[in-house]
Amino acid sequence: MNAPLAGIRIVEVGHMLAGPYCGLMLADLGAEVIKIEAPEGDIARSVSPHFVGPHNAYFASLNRNKKSVVLDLASEEGREALGRIVETAHALVTNLRPSAIRKLGLTYDALRVWNERLVCVAVTGYGLEGPYAESPAYDYVIQAMTGVMALTGDPAAPPTKAGYSAVDNSAGLVAAVGLLAKIVQGQGGQVDVAMYDVMLSQLNYLAGAALNAGETMERLADSSHPYVVPAQIFATADGWLTLFITHDKFWKIFCDEIARPEWIADPRFATMAARRTHRAQVISAVAEVLRQASAAEWVRRLAPLGVVAAEVGTLNAALRSDIAAARALVVTLGDGSLPLQAVACPIRFQGYAPTYGLPPLLDEHGDAVLGRVAT
Repeated sequence: MNAPLAGIRIVEVGHMLAGPYCGLMLADLGAEVIKIEAPEGDIARSVSPHFVGPHNAYFASLNRNKKSVVLDLASEEGREALGRIVETAHALVTNLRPSAIRKLGLTYDALRVWNERLVCVAVTGYGLEGPYAESPAYDYVIQAMTGVMALTGDPAAPPTKAGYSAVDNSAGLVAAVGLLAKIVQGQGGQVDVAMYDVMLSQLNYLAGAALNAGETMERLADSSHPYVVPAQIFATADGWLTLFITHDKFWKIFCDEIARPEWIADPRFATMAARRTHRAQVISAVAEVLRQASAAEWVRRLAPLGVVAAEVGTLNAALRSDIAAARALVVTLGDGSLPLQAVACPIRFQGYAPTYGLPPLLDEHGDAVLGRVAT
């Protein structure tokens, strides 16, 4: 089965998450991803306390299907070896600080002497240039600065970060799109992806309301949607229920099912616009009804009717769910001799299924890769 990116060679000089996640997506789709590591290796090799054999679980989740080559890019010899590698590569992706990217010669201007068609992607906090370029940029910081934290959590509680690395993962995906766009264009060049930019872009419709209507976005209780009512989590007799009713058609179905037909004609409740205006009354009335049964019971009753309702579950439950099983979302890396598991590639193609190899040991492929490009 032909991999979509078969024949594409990517060089990754990254650490932890954003750059490696970009490389992971490309490797899963068949690209040869050569991971350049310093002699001490990517810090992700030791950030987690969990190991399966020699493999750190954190590192494994981001670096399967790659090749590891150790180079000291601070040395002339290391930069020379990198140049020979990129001679036959399509792209290089890095998520180091701008000053380190320039110092180590990881820009297009520095590498074009080896390969004019090389695409160089830099994933940074605030861009390669500008007054904020060297400011510290971590997922937590970008969530704080772009308003993501201020929009997340209960209004009575402190601002809250997203429960996973939303910034790093999003930046990695955007970097992969930019990288592939330049490859398709057939021209080398520099691609500049800033984490700050990515998160503002992902606040799309909220930013649109702020820019075009002067709306001040604030946290709403119970993870409520700013425009759709009811669309939030509700406490039930047992567990939490996510209810999301986007159309008046489904509001009517919901009202009939819960034996509240009078709400269909109530001018405060009848339309989406009215429910938004009378949010407090709607939510109070719905909450009282939903407390009368468990979340599982409400899903059993509402889901077959087309009403969007789901229990609030855990990651462990999701990994063991029927959906995960049906979609083959949990995979074993390598030949199965180690019980090292990960989440599968989320992109599916007809006629192609990824092979999920083990993450590389440090410098596992150094001799092979450097031997191939030796002068």
